[in-house]
Amino acid sequence: MSETFSHEQVLEQAAQWQAAGHGVALATVIETWGSAPRPVGSQLAIRDDAAFIGSVSGGCIEGDVVTRALDTLTTGKPEVLEYGVSDAAAWEVGLACGGRIRVFIEPVTA
Repeated sequence: MSETFSHEQVLEQAAQWQAAGHGVALATVIETWGSAPRPVGSQLAIRDDAAFIGSVSGGCIEGDVVTRALDTLTTGKPEVLEYGVSDAAAWEVGLACGGRIRVFIEPVTA
């Protein structure tokens, strides 16, 4: 989704999805360095069917974060992801802004 959502809207939607019986993961920017598309604290809520709301990167790594969040829902284990311009994977997912971003992904539990 390209629309910007507030922190409260992301968390509210995550709670609604969970109340409706969906598995939900939350991705949060925990560190940035250099040119980063979103500030620390930015969030993305991901539903078990790959629907999502919010943003951790303005779109450049969301696809990879969603895929990894779905894995987190399967394993139940939180994970820290790091993307940077020196990382070949960062170029593959589109983070060519010259910075670095760390994202914490966790399953939302009741």
